[in-house]
Amino acid sequence: MTEKRYILHFVSPLKHVSPFDVNMAVDAGFDVVAPYTDVDLREVTGLVQDAIFSRSPRDGRRTALLIGGRDPILAIDMFEAAKKAMVPPHFEISVMADPSGAFTTAAAMVAVAERYLAKLGRALGGTTVAVFGATGPVGSAAGLIAARAGARAILVGYDGLQRVTLRADQFGERFGVALEPADGSDDAKKLAILERAEVVLAAGRAGTQILSKGHLQVAKKLLVAIDVNAVPPPGIEGVDPFADGKPIEGTSAVGVGALAVGNVKFKTEHALLASMRDAEPRRRIGIDEAFAEARRHVGGA
Repeated sequence: MTEKRYILHFVSPLKHVSPFDVNMAVDAGFDVVAPYTDVDLREVTGLVQDAIFSRSPRDGRRTALLIGGRDPILAIDMFEAAKKAMVPPHFEISVMADPSGAFTTAAAMVAVAERYLAKLGRALGGTTVAVFGATGPVGSAAGLIAARAGARAILVGYDGLQRVTLRADQFGERFGVALEPADGSDDAKKLAILERAEVVLAAGRAGTQILSKGHLQVAKKLLVAIDVNAVPPPGIEGVDPFADGKPIEGTSAVGVGALAVGNVKFKTEHALLASMRDAEPRRRIGIDEAFAEARRHVGGA
């Protein structure tokens, strides 16, 4: 009998699913990637149950669900709804949440920061991590991952305190962690944050410089600065996309750029997607699982 194909159902609340993630899923070995767009949270249960009941329990291992979008909180809600829609022990499929690739990208950023801290004999736990661009999906997820690993995480908003405070409160309540919101809307406020920061993660909009060399010169405690912006100018001046532990001029810190982080992110997402093929038991992949996988891939592993 011909073996059944590997099918990935790709759910997004947006108008389109991500072409990046479609490519990643096919390269991870899925034969069919079926997109579902403009999906409401209330529709997740029905979609999942259509997927699980249309194949035999044995072929559930060849079926998986990926949750996209841009809103991390909504993706987490969809993730929880998908898990609750299963009918164990026979009718289950694997599920992964990675809105806009934010969870795997954020996981890669924090894992890389942890690697360079370890080289200095420091642990991520207890370290002050300032995340610029923290109202976006990658930045907010990076702050959450750092906080769950024991860091003092500061979420920095570029447009005042209102939006970043809401995100800090949402994640703090949901995951039981302390996230400090901070206003980074002008130079003086950025400098005040940088005086405390030991790690800086920059996850702002592409082509937007967030921190200049002048900003970094006041960051006397800074050890590691990571930027995920690959579009000129870099988000952190002096940290080019190819940097991978390169000393930052005028500071005692090292910098890591978008391509070095992207290498870990790519390996992490690929491995997680591939792990949902023939998964026994079925996989449930959220933020914690993304970070655990990213830790495996730092240092070119």
